[in-house]
Amino acid sequence: MRTNLNFSPLFRSTIGFDRVFDLLENASRSQTLDSWPPYDIIRTSEDSYRITMAVAGFSEQEIAITHEPNMLVVTGSRPDEDDADYLHRGIPGRSFERRFELADHVKVTSAELANGLLTIALALEVPEEMKPRRVQIRTGEAAESPKTIEGKKDAA
Repeated sequence: MRTNLNFSPLFRSTIGFDRVFDLLENASRSQTLDSWPPYDIIRTSEDSYRITMAVAGFSEQEIAITHEPNMLVVTGSRPDEDDADYLHRGIPGRSFERRFELADHVKVTSAELANGLLTIALALEVPEEMKPRRVQIRTGEAAESPKTIEGKKDAA
């Protein structure tokens, strides 16, 4: 069952939430059920994540990782040089493109291909000016320091 939501009334009264509406629309679209290549998403700490993809048969030169704004795109392409007469073909070797929506300030820190597994490390790097900061609260006396409007006049 698919539910179509109309976000157009919200566009009239919101400013700067375009990305949120785009995410909701993308999530509501039915995606193809292509589950290849299989992958895991692991939270390794509060601010870091790891994506592991099973890409058996692909070399480093056949895989491209692109970090676009709020999007990670992993593509794999292999040349068609198959002249073999397969009796059974159980290892898929077709090209793929896998997209991952990333939150704001998530950066790719590293990528490694070993034993047919592609591991991509991600970290949430919030800029210092966007981190919560503590505001100093002054007490009554410190907050109401006496102010001198006019200085004392010296008798001449």
